Amino acid sequence: MRYKLPKSVLVIIYDERRHVLVMQRLDDSNFWQSVTGSMEPDETPAETAQREVREETGIDIDAHGYPLLDCGEQHQYEIRPQWRHRYEPGVTLNTEYLFYLQVRSGQPVQLTEHSDYVWLPATEAAQKVWSATNKNAILDLLKTGFAEQRSD
Repeated sequence: MRYKLPKSVLVIIYDERRHVLVMQRLDDSNFWQSVTGSMEPDETPAETAQREVREETGIDIDAHGYPLLDCGEQHQYEIRPQWRHRYEPGVTLNTEYLFYLQVRSGQPVQLTEHSDYVWLPATEAAQKVWSATNKNAILDLLKTGFAEQRSD
């Protein structure tokens, strides 16, 4: 069995209306989240972020010319007990790299790994997501005033 690396990305996607995309997990209807995903051994965090955004939402960052903002932040969190079998024995902590991505309002989303999605104002999105690192990243985005990343 190939184990997952205990390294992942969190990508907060928001639109020009300053609404944040949150998605409902297939395996837990109470677990709402932003785009997340484990790094592959040969990937950088930015490459993982691009791949996960494309896989989970159908949004091709390069094709749309969207700038992916690497926040340069890493957070550690405890891996949920029911997911630990995916990692090497004894691994309980994951390191998460944070990214922000602004998309156009009305950007279509095609779910592949989630059962539902919704665009919410940041404060509502922060209340809806399950993980503390996800909540904090959305609230930090709200505090910084949604950095303007695009110039069109």
